[in-house]
Amino acid sequence: MLTLKEAKDLVKPLDIQSMEAARKRWDSIAHPLHSLGMMEDLVVQIVGITRSQDVNIGKKALVSMCADNGVVEEGVTQTGQEITALVGENFLKGDAISSIFSKLAGADHFPIDVGMVSDTKVPMKKVAYGTRNMAKEPAMTYEQAVQSIEAGIQTAEELKNQGYRLLATGEMGIGNTTTSSAMAAVLLNQPVEAVTGRGAGLSTAGLEKKIQVIGHAIRAYKPDPADPVDVLAKVGGFDIGGIIGLFLGGAALGIPVVIDGFISGVAALAAAGICPQAKDYMIASHVSQEPAAHMILEALGKEAFLHGHMCLGEGSGAVALFPLLDMAAAVYEKMSTFCDIHMEEYKHLD
Repeated sequence: MLTLKEAKDLVKPLDIQSMEAARKRWDSIAHPLHSLGMMEDLVVQIVGITRSQDVNIGKKALVSMCADNGVVEEGVTQTGQEITALVGENFLKGDAISSIFSKLAGADHFPIDVGMVSDTKVPMKKVAYGTRNMAKEPAMTYEQAVQSIEAGIQTAEELKNQGYRLLATGEMGIGNTTTSSAMAAVLLNQPVEAVTGRGAGLSTAGLEKKIQVIGHAIRAYKPDPADPVDVLAKVGGFDIGGIIGLFLGGAALGIPVVIDGFISGVAALAAAGICPQAKDYMIASHVSQEPAAHMILEALGKEAFLHGHMCLGEGSGAVALFPLLDMAAAVYEKMSTFCDIHMEEYKHLD
């Protein structure tokens, strides 16, 4: 299985020649030029990623990384850690929103336990039984941070070997909007207040406490924005580490990986900090309601497809994009060309 260093070394630039051929194919299809907008752009990107003109996306998977966060001790959430295990097992039963979405979108759902405080039926790549409380000490060791990332890389590699050609990122972990906000503040160089939201329904007093806890941790441990692994170790979570690994693994193995919402976006930002070329392998699905969501996409140079005021997590927004990608791929593969119907092609005009 690939290590973090090996995965970074495998990431290549997109295949520009294949992308140019894909654009010509779109221009030849009997429709007004670029009239499918971003749908066309994503097909071109996928061609560049896979280095193949065949964009039959085929097998799709949602991977939801599940982990618990010690900072929950500080009262920064509305619910307790038992919910992480409950929802994780609901993923397996097909009884979670993201599981229902996945089934409708023709995708398989793979929850992974990278750090839940309890053992469940969820398949395990457990780094530890939850992180430490970052209000009192760094969330994890540097070595644990690397281990969580490599769990994600390993998962991407396993799914690649099983024939999956498109991955979506999801998560479950009570307290993970706190860890994500902390990482976002450091990686974006923004005040904690600007990137921290109410998560799953905090009161105003709860939000103030959340901001206070995050600010204290950043001041106390001084995570290095130039080293996203250090940021993950000091104020992050194992679920975020696993998602970072999915992005890096996808980039190393030539698999497009769809960003979900805020938490997944923070992981994408960290992955891009570790390996800038990995950004080219990421697809943005939607804009979360969390305050930093737009900032993260802007920093990644990504534009989201969906603007539905969603903030559920789990990978729900990422999977919602799958049907649109299937539609775009079907048109690209099956639509008649201008030549086929003996019609003069549209021309690019100034």
